[in-house]
Amino acid sequence: MKTEFQAKFLQTILQKKKDDEGFTLIELLVVIIIIGILSAIALPSFLNQANKAKQSEAKTYVGSMNRAQQAYYLENNEFANQNNFGNLGLGIATQTVNYRYAIRGGGPSSSTVTNQAQLVKTNAPLKAYIGGVGVATQTTTSEATTIAVLCEAQNPGVNGGPDGTDGAGFTNGTPSCPTNYVSLAK
Repeated sequence: MKTEFQAKFLQTILQKKKDDEGFTLIELLVVIIIIGILSAIALPSFLNQANKAKQSEAKTYVGSMNRAQQAYYLENNEFANQNNFGNLGLGIATQTVNYRYAIRGGGPSSSTVTNQAQLVKTNAPLKAYIGGVGVATQTTTSEATTIAVLCEAQNPGVNGGPDGTDGAGFTNGTPSCPTNYVSLAK
C-alpha cells in the first residue's frame, strides 16, 4: 500500500508541475502596468536632462564669448561687434540647431557689448542666454578693467520666456542682467 501511495503522490506532483508552467494573464498584466508606471515617471526626467544638455552648449558658448571679448578689448582697445565676430577666435558656428549666436553693440566707439544666445525656435523648451561685458573703473584702485556677467532667462521660450535678443544692462560700465533674466555665478 505504501508503494501505491507513493506512486500516486509522485504522479500528482508531476501532473501539477505540467499544469503550472508559464505565467497567468493577470501576472503579465501586472508586470506591464508596473513597466508603464515606471516609464511614465522616468520619461519627463529624461526629457528635462536632454534640454539641460542643449542649454549647456549655449551657456558655454556665451561664457566663452565673454572671455574672448575681454581678451579682444585688451589687445585692440575695443570690443568686437557682429561684423567681426570671427576675430574673437572662438571657432564656433554662429548658428546651431537650437541657438543663434550674435553680438549686440561693440565696435570702436563702445565701452560695452552684449553677447547673445538667441533661440532659433522661440517656442522651444529651452532658455536663452546673454552675456554682458563692459569697461568699469575699480573704486579701490581707480584702474579701468573689463567686467563680465552671464545671464540665463528665468523661463524657457515655450513658457513665454525671452528669446535672447535682449541687451545687458550697464551702470558705469558694470554689466547687469535685464528683466526676466538671472545672473549665473562666475
